[in-house]
Amino acid sequence: MFKNHIDIRLKHEKFIKKVCETNIVYGLESEDGFATSSSNDLEDEDGEPIGIICFWSEKALANSCVKNNWEEYKPTEINLAEFIENWCIGIDNDGLLIGTNFDQNMFGHEVEGYELILELIDELKKNKKELEFQKFENLADLETQIKEVLE
Repeated sequence: MFKNHIDIRLKHEKFIKKVCETNIVYGLESEDGFATSSSNDLEDEDGEPIGIICFWSEKALANSCVKNNWEEYKPTEINLAEFIENWCIGIDNDGLLIGTNFDQNMFGHEVEGYELILELIDELKKNKKELEFQKFENLADLETQIKEVLE
């Protein structure tokens, strides 16, 4: 079990590095919307697993999950700035989680949207990269506002 947690953490770190490098996140989309799953670890106040929307750092990784209940889905590119502003914030506000680089067995890292934003900001700052946002002046503005919400 411990090895699986390490593998999942490494896949998540790869997700952070890769999407910050390429500025692209992949989701699986069908006519019904984006691919969702249920948390393996967390439950809501009713004891039900919390919903997860899954994203990948590479198209091939997303494609490898197009099977079983997700046979109708196709990989869709999402710009990193849009992913942060619209997806991460919206998913967090909806009380859902984000799954990163899930494998074909539906195992992957589960993270809250705001936490993921802070991880992405750290990686972008490390690489001296800036993104253009619609709703925020820059990374520093985004980081300040997210940290205020989390206090």
